[in-house]
Amino acid sequence: MLDNRKLKFTLFYVIVALIFLWMLNKSFRPGVKTVPYSKFKQMVKAGAFTQVWVGETEVFGRTGGNKPGTVQNIPSNGPTPPPAPTENDNSSSLSFWNRPNVKAIRVGGDKDLVAQLDKAGIIYSGRIEQPGIIETLLSWILPLGIMIAFWFYMMKRMGQAGQGVMAFGKSRVKIHGENDVETGFDDVAGVDEAKEELQEVVTFLMEPQRYARIGARIPKGVLLVGLPGTGKTLLARAVAGEAHVPFFTISGAEFVEMFVGVGAARVRDLFAQAEKNAPCIVFIDELDALGKSRGAGGLTGGNDEREQTLNQLLVQMDGFDTTTGVIILAATNRPEILDPALLRPGRFDRQVLVDKPDRAGRRAILEVHARDVELSEDVDLDEVAARTPGFVGADLANLLNEAALLAARRGADEVTGLDVDRAIDRIVAGLEKKNRLINPTERKIVAHHEMGHAIVGSCVPGADPVQKVTIVPRGMGALGLTWQTPTEDRYLMTKTELEGKIAALLGGRAAELVFFGEASTGAANDLARATDAARAMVVEYGMSDTLGPIRLAPERNAFLQTPADMFLGSRKEYGDKVADTIDQEVRNIVEGQMERAKKIIESHRQDVAKLVSVLLEKETIDGDEVRKICNNRTKESGSKI
Repeated sequence: MLDNRKLKFTLFYVIVALIFLWMLNKSFRPGVKTVPYSKFKQMVKAGAFTQVWVGETEVFGRTGGNKPGTVQNIPSNGPTPPPAPTENDNSSSLSFWNRPNVKAIRVGGDKDLVAQLDKAGIIYSGRIEQPGIIETLLSWILPLGIMIAFWFYMMKRMGQAGQGVMAFGKSRVKIHGENDVETGFDDVAGVDEAKEELQEVVTFLMEPQRYARIGARIPKGVLLVGLPGTGKTLLARAVAGEAHVPFFTISGAEFVEMFVGVGAARVRDLFAQAEKNAPCIVFIDELDALGKSRGAGGLTGGNDEREQTLNQLLVQMDGFDTTTGVIILAATNRPEILDPALLRPGRFDRQVLVDKPDRAGRRAILEVHARDVELSEDVDLDEVAARTPGFVGADLANLLNEAALLAARRGADEVTGLDVDRAIDRIVAGLEKKNRLINPTERKIVAHHEMGHAIVGSCVPGADPVQKVTIVPRGMGALGLTWQTPTEDRYLMTKTELEGKIAALLGGRAAELVFFGEASTGAANDLARATDAARAMVVEYGMSDTLGPIRLAPERNAFLQTPADMFLGSRKEYGDKVADTIDQEVRNIVEGQMERAKKIIESHRQDVAKLVSVLLEKETIDGDEVRKICNNRTKESGSKI
């Protein structure tokens, strides 16, 4: 049955098209003026007509102001008209130039009209023929052709571009033949656990009888879950490349259109093509665009088109057998918003986590992407992997590409360690802004601020080692930066270590207060991060002696947090008295670490002054120089300063 909205849209379009066609026809057909019969006879007597057509009930005349046998006055820039009719011309045919523009209704079968026409010397005929070919083309066929062309153009724009109006139900899947996918598991690094899970899919596609012999069934759908850039699409291509089967890839957003039913038709077409090419891999990227949880409304509510498309996907997954060799892979970074029906057994019942790589994984990823990059001997991939905690595969690929671009910019034949170092700084902190003019007073404040971070970070346990300190402006608004890079991947932190990180964050503000006696606006970001860390200690990690081991923070999205998550997370699960206690505990932690940072700066006042003078001169110094000037001071082992 035709959807009501589609029917309304179609009827509206037809009405508009008819009105437009009528207006075009009227523009090509000059109007015929109706006059009283008495006035028509007066015009005949006055010789106002060049030709008259006499019918049984109506009479028509063509005015032109010219006598018979002469040529009408036509503008010189217009087309040349045919000659005016003569007395010997009995033609009654109509053309674009020779047609009536005045008509009247005959009264009482008047027979004097013919005598008056003869007396006035006006050519007349007894009937009006149908319009000529040219007039028909101009008035009807040409406008109709324009409307048909416009219709096809609109259908192409609203449907699949270049596939015509009948391609709405065709899926936009990209098909790669079994020999077109050259990616294998050797091209994927840093996600060894995920590769092991997917190796079973490869084995099934290559040896299905091995599973059928003992009655085992491979999962119909495998859901790859992970942050953007972790290599989910690359893994799916690698599965197809290892199994040497066709690879179908499509985005979840490409199923949904403005017309209800189009997405469902595309799902059916996708599965029909997959079954014809079995065994094969079907990969649906960004599944959350298609498979959001269905609801009656609210933040998770959907529309009819998306829900019909999702329903069709569920039906199709139930309707095919894995023995045909069709495996559905999908990827998402929002598994918590997927409809539960997608994740039940028999559909996407296996979820594979594609997590951030650890240090060894980052080293392996760098080796993969360094195959096509000319690296010099001074590039240590182990050191690069250690300096890039939290980087995913896409970030590391971009890192080497940025380093190669920097090397090419200076005309080098290979990428050096300095290029890689600059690429890391550029990605983490943004572009350098050496042309930004900073007055001497501000430079001193920035230098003391950054050196405060470096000194406190070198003296408290839990803070990461200082790698570099600079007062060169970078990024959106940073006037200086202190790089602190962990020596190893950490998954747990103690209360002492968290307090040390907060103290290091407040070291810049502490140095300003010690050396200048007042604070500046440069510590805004440091204060925000320190406050967030202190609040997490209280409400998430239960590290408050007053509140005890109680989690008070709402659940948050494990991967990405949207405005909707923030709205839902703003609901408090505790009373106002507990909220006041939380605020007081956060204040106590931040203020306590601020006092700790100020004491460290006071005790290292001479070292800070010496380092500031070096920093103002060089603008950038590395961590080794900081530790050297500080006489290789060791971190305090839990003692209070």
